[in-house]
Amino acid sequence: MFVTHLPAMGPGLTVAVKDNIDVVDVVSGMGSAAFKDAGRASKSAEIVERLIGNDFQLVGKLVMHELAFGMSGVNEFSGTPINTLYPDYIPGGSSSGCAAAVASGVVDVAIGTDTGGSIRLPAACCGVVGFKPSFGRLSREGVSPKISSLDCVGPFARDVELIETAMRAMDASFEVQSHPKKIKLGVLNVDCDPQVMAKFAAVVDSLSALDGVTIELVMIAGFDDAFDAGMVLIASEAFVEFGGLASNKLGNDVYARLQAAEKISKQEVALAHATQNTFQREVSNALLGVDALLLPTLPSSPLKIEAAINGKVDLAASSLVRPFNVSGHPAISLPVENPTPFSVQLVGALNQDEKLCAIARHIEGQLRKPVYPN
Repeated sequence: MFVTHLPAMGPGLTVAVKDNIDVVDVVSGMGSAAFKDAGRASKSAEIVERLIGNDFQLVGKLVMHELAFGMSGVNEFSGTPINTLYPDYIPGGSSSGCAAAVASGVVDVAIGTDTGGSIRLPAACCGVVGFKPSFGRLSREGVSPKISSLDCVGPFARDVELIETAMRAMDASFEVQSHPKKIKLGVLNVDCDPQVMAKFAAVVDSLSALDGVTIELVMIAGFDDAFDAGMVLIASEAFVEFGGLASNKLGNDVYARLQAAEKISKQEVALAHATQNTFQREVSNALLGVDALLLPTLPSSPLKIEAAINGKVDLAASSLVRPFNVSGHPAISLPVENPTPFSVQLVGALNQDEKLCAIARHIEGQLRKPVYPN
């Protein structure tokens, strides 16, 4: 799962970063043969410098889905990480190595990026916690792609407390909070397969039994439109950054997506940005009466690794995570004790990342207990 190992230099928490995040004197390989001979970074990304400055021990860089433009984590060039807890399933992408490294215990924290679910989706596949902060909350200086209207840097860890520790190191303004004494969760009505819906219903019942937690149903009308807008924006911006790369240096899946992205018109991009503004208001309005939104992280079980290696693609896997890249709201994926990969997602108000993490920390213990549908 590592593309580069670095020696730990002390007793602090260990951290590794996705291979699109610069580390001084190390190539940012982007999981692609196209960057194999790229120059070494002249300086580390700002968030890397902050982690090291707060006593984290940087131990390496991690594999990723090529160009951060895919969700399976399968990568013929740099290798596909093993999903330690659920080896029959994909590790998820694009921050595949991050989720796999945390799940296997080789690092305390991993730092990835999330443009269309690329932290929360692999976290759900691998059974770890993954946090996408509010858009713009963490610096993207020294992170590729250079320009994005969706992308966020964020941490993976085995529990929320470590997520908060990493956030505090990367963002001096982040202050750990106590959870509210009374928590109202807004359950979103979203499209899932029956097995996921049954598991989610069992989780909702379990959480509603906690002291101080109440549940109410919440509707957001523009979910599907936001997903479509996110697909347009990530594709058009990926083409701007990577469209000039030679086809013989790219994997088939990434090359096909870049070819399709070239056909996106300026009008489609403008409409996607308009949808983005509308959906952000819809999500913010839905959060006015609740402390956080609650929904499954994935709409169905992840792909089996064999199917993904054989070329199967499931773009719908990001249908419940990608909309919150479009809206910019903070979102965290929490694993639920289950024989197969299953996680729930909490979404908080813009720039109330600390409150969202506090709520997640309060309820994660309940999710670690067996919560299976009948």
